[in-house]
Amino acid sequence: MQIYLSFLAAALYILSISLPGRLLMLTNILSVIAWLLHGASLWLTIFPTPDALRVGFAVMLSAALWISVFVCWLENRKAALDGLRLLLMPNAALMCILPSFFPGSLIALAGKTTMFPWHVVVALLAYGTLTIAAFHAVVMTLQDKHLHKLRGPQQHRWLNTLIDRLPALLTMEKILFRFIVFGFVLLTLTVLSGVIFSEQILGVAFKWDHKTILSLLSWLLFAILLAGRHWRGWRGKTVLSFTLSGFVTLLLAYVGSRFVLEVLLHRSLT
Repeated sequence: MQIYLSFLAAALYILSISLPGRLLMLTNILSVIAWLLHGASLWLTIFPTPDALRVGFAVMLSAALWISVFVCWLENRKAALDGLRLLLMPNAALMCILPSFFPGSLIALAGKTTMFPWHVVVALLAYGTLTIAAFHAVVMTLQDKHLHKLRGPQQHRWLNTLIDRLPALLTMEKILFRFIVFGFVLLTLTVLSGVIFSEQILGVAFKWDHKTILSLLSWLLFAILLAGRHWRGWRGKTVLSFTLSGFVTLLLAYVGSRFVLEVLLHRSLT
């Protein structure tokens, strides 16, 4: 069932951006249905049985894009994000079916506290929200280059069209910081629960491994960014650099370790 739902959701994601502009209502309906099917597929993947939890790098990426689609849909009601949606939906379709090929490892919930699933959910939300921020930062970088030089060659006309449909750069920056603030709060909760309540929630004693160090480094980068924004009014390239650096560090901490173990080394990670 999970496989059928994921492939159907991916097909609807692609179909929603393939329809002509005059069918906007149908496009929105298809996007919502695709998002709901994507969510149902994720739920069946993460909670295959009542006494087990499945987490892997593909599940994390899929959850990130699921949250991204939802936030994009909400923000699209306030600003024209059609260009961003055209970039987002194909990636959402790809990440939607990825857990079917790389399902990850099962974690038994027996002996775990009731806080453990919440820790995992908050971590997924934090990663998903900061994925949105990183995606936003990449688009803003392209948008900034587009504004400071002549339009690209004729063969890049599709990219020029996408960028032209984005809201103003200042509006994009405001949306970016909404994502970062929300993601930083969730990341703080994830780090605190992992560091302070490691043995109670995760079932293992706290240890300074690469995942912990990289997670704390990512948290520090986003903390510096928010402090610099509040006290020094940081904008532009400084904001984009810190956002992408914090995201890549977090990517290496969570997704990177799972990808290496599950795909390259063919080992499970609990």
